[in-house]
Amino acid sequence: MNMASIYKELKEYGLLPKKRLGQHFLVDQNILTKIVLTAQIGKEDVVLEVGPGLGEMTHILARHSKKVIAVEIDAKLVAVLREKFSNIANVEIVRGDILKIDFEKFFEQEKGPIKVVANLPYQISTPLLFRFIESRNIFSTLTLMLQREVAERMAASPGGKEYGPLSVFVQSFSDLSIRFFVKPSAFVPPPRVESAVVHIYWKGEPAVSKEDEEWFRRVVKGSLGYRRKTLLNALKHSGLLLPGVEQIIEKIGMDPRRRPETLSINEFVSLAKALRP
Repeated sequence: MNMASIYKELKEYGLLPKKRLGQHFLVDQNILTKIVLTAQIGKEDVVLEVGPGLGEMTHILARHSKKVIAVEIDAKLVAVLREKFSNIANVEIVRGDILKIDFEKFFEQEKGPIKVVANLPYQISTPLLFRFIESRNIFSTLTLMLQREVAERMAASPGGKEYGPLSVFVQSFSDLSIRFFVKPSAFVPPPRVESAVVHIYWKGEPAVSKEDEEWFRRVVKGSLGYRRKTLLNALKHSGLLLPGVEQIIEKIGMDPRRRPETLSINEFVSLAKALRP
């Protein structure tokens, strides 16, 4: 579907892209196909699609997969999608907020892992990524289109200005690759920034165990919350109760005067273990 026909369709349904929901409809067929190929969807796969918009990608996913569960928050769009897909048996349109929806229900309903394919609204991409990490037993792979800047933060290496809590969490639990970038002209209306498509799959052995995850997250956020401070001062200001913190840092062979953003994933893992009350 080209730009003119998308605008025509929006007009027919009385729809306007909603800024507060971050609605930018992806209309470039080449990019849509490329995303589905990146996700490696097969006939046995159940796919969770986040923010299906007018259903352009939903159609392609339905042709390649066993089933598509498309989650949309906008009631008007849900009505349009249900009408459009009323004759396609392997598409389920769910109205809901992806940040609040119960993923376990999908897992029980489909009796197995689900692949995620999503064009994420920019304002919810970071909290949603954390939700996906927490629910990694439910999702086998994630193929996400998000703001280029967020993708670069996810893939950032220690020492760079993009390196932060998101980089550490994503890389602790998964292997990710930025597959390609998408120009604003591929969307209606065009966003102000470039997008990136990222493919993520979980590590067989994550750096952090399930029971240590919450504490690890607090230590990472506490350390990286004060970028201009030394590691010691950042942890002292973190709000965490850490008696003898300087001695503990030195005991594991780390310099308390280091900048927190120079720590590798493994060093954060060692630090969190040593500081655990």
